[in-house]
Amino acid sequence: MRRRVVITGMGVCAPNGIGLEAFSEALANGKSGIRFQPELEELGFGCQIAAKPELSDELLAQYFTPLQLRGLNATGIMYGVIAGADAWKDAGLSIADKEQPDWDSGILFGSGTLGVDKFREAMYQIDAKNVRRLGSTTVIQTMASGVSAYLGGILGCGNQVTTNSSACTTGTEGILMGYERIAYGQAERMLVGSCSDSGPYVWAGFDAMRILPRNYNDNPEAASRPMSASAEGFVPGSGAGAMVLESLESAQARGAKIYAEILGGTVNSGGQRGDGTMTAPNSEAVQRCISQAVVNAGIQNNDIDTINGHLTATSKDALEIANWSAALGRSGSDFPYINSFKGLFGHCLSAAGSIECVASVLQFNRSQVFGNLNCKDLHPEITDIITSDRIPQKTIKYQPTILAKASFGFGDVNACVIFKRYTD
Repeated sequence: MRRRVVITGMGVCAPNGIGLEAFSEALANGKSGIRFQPELEELGFGCQIAAKPELSDELLAQYFTPLQLRGLNATGIMYGVIAGADAWKDAGLSIADKEQPDWDSGILFGSGTLGVDKFREAMYQIDAKNVRRLGSTTVIQTMASGVSAYLGGILGCGNQVTTNSSACTTGTEGILMGYERIAYGQAERMLVGSCSDSGPYVWAGFDAMRILPRNYNDNPEAASRPMSASAEGFVPGSGAGAMVLESLESAQARGAKIYAEILGGTVNSGGQRGDGTMTAPNSEAVQRCISQAVVNAGIQNNDIDTINGHLTATSKDALEIANWSAALGRSGSDFPYINSFKGLFGHCLSAAGSIECVASVLQFNRSQVFGNLNCKDLHPEITDIITSDRIPQKTIKYQPTILAKASFGFGDVNACVIFKRYTD
């Protein structure tokens, strides 16, 4: 029998806000985190804008010891530790003592590329035959599980501590993996989330693919245009989002606040068959993912009143809307409210799912559906399927009850999770 799983803590390190309060206000007020990046201009990028959290030395000193900060330049680890530690604190959980780990708590924190700048530094040292100058933290900064290892040591978690990696699906997939571990009795609490490095060595490949907008370098905040007829591509972003998932029994026993309940979901792949490729989704797989998530959550299609889509501001946005409509059997004014947060902070790659899940859940507590930025010129193929009022341009007052969140990633992989407003 599956146990009920709830969210008792959240943390975020996003381009438009670090910490829940700043992030929540930015979402509600349409504050963008997309900025011009001078280093991209100097390196000859076509797209010279991006979205990354703005960290200060003072902020980092709140989360890392001076010894940990020495030689630390893996931005993904920085973002992940900030988001993860904040989520743990927000849940009202204590750090395990020095002698005994917390056997009931685990960590599942994903990443895509991690420690890219550290890799670059290491390669220069090796080429210069200065191997001894690499430092003792090179391995832990560049191993894929570096972020979960850092968090595991800081918090003292003794259950599963691991990392998943599924491109842009990473964060949403990780939430479902943590959910399953609790639902089937293998843990009481799981800190789940994902992070992504920032910088030119992460974003260069996408610029080379010419899938980033190149005509907004002097107007960054208008560049990311999900569902818009004038969309030119996604704006690269970075950061981290985190949630503490907990069994309902554990949360109730300690009187924890509860943000929402996770009803279930699923992950799948289109196998890069049919219309699916390494970089494009198989529509049948997307529809199956959404439909199976509904079944696994024990709800009906009509129960969903809000959707947070993947919707990256590319030519595939209209196809995604068509897939949602086909999977749910809903269209026109019967379609749920839908939004994309990428207009506010770009596409945060492996961190996208976790940051967007935190944003999605905040809507329950604020009794709002956050608005969509930069899509007043809705794509006509989208308005042929659903009415424009289903895509709020600005934040509206509305109490979501059941929200579906999906992420679709390179490799033709998909994940969909169903959140529910918690009631006693």
